[in-house]
Amino acid sequence: MKILKLKHKTFYLSFIFLVMLIFTSCTKLYSFTAKNECVILLHGMGRTSFSMKKLDKFLSGRGYKTVNLGYPSTRESIAAIAEKYIPQAIDRCNEFQPGKIHFVTHSLGGIIVRQYLQNNSLPSGSRVVMISPPNKGSELADYMKDFWLYKWINGPAGQELGTGPNSTPNILNPVNADIGIITGNKSFNPLFSQLIPGPDDGKVSVKRTKLKEMQDFIVIPASHTFIMQNSITLKQVSYFLANGRFKR
Repeated sequence: MKILKLKHKTFYLSFIFLVMLIFTSCTKLYSFTAKNECVILLHGMGRTSFSMKKLDKFLSGRGYKTVNLGYPSTRESIAAIAEKYIPQAIDRCNEFQPGKIHFVTHSLGGIIVRQYLQNNSLPSGSRVVMISPPNKGSELADYMKDFWLYKWINGPAGQELGTGPNSTPNILNPVNADIGIITGNKSFNPLFSQLIPGPDDGKVSVKRTKLKEMQDFIVIPASHTFIMQNSITLKQVSYFLANGRFKR
């Protein structure tokens, strides 16, 4: 008889625990899907929206509506891309009627957003996270822009990314947006890194990713090619979108 009562007690305790677990899970799920915010993801030069898929999935799982925009990064100028494709992404975001529209970009994507924000603005409270952006150009573009293979692969935008005073990144005005920048200091290309002064991620030097108007800046041990898929990057992007600063 005592064994039977003990079994009943164990059953009831297990049932209560299961109900609490389901309630907690539902509460978390609701909090993830309650955000009235949209994130536009922009890949880098020569890449596709697939390269931002991991970030897309990560942010979607935290309640953001996402638009993972693919664009012809090697066929048109930076200004043309900003004028033609960013409004399309904004329109897709507006279908969700969001209160905020954020941008998360990799490499060239950050320059395209800066170009767009020269004559446009985002809803109040919107934020921009740039991952390894050549905000002051890249020495690689200086060295390689005249080579036919570089021209063929990278197209018009590749000719705009030098470090000179007249390069597109260097003639853009400061933008009115909350900007956080994540960059890496790990390179798998020693040849390229020899052409870049100081710490770099294999494509862009750490110092050339910065902007005067940025709210926060962080360097992680990652390379340019894969930094947008790094687990640290995923968490820091999410944290900045929510808090306007990186977690330390």
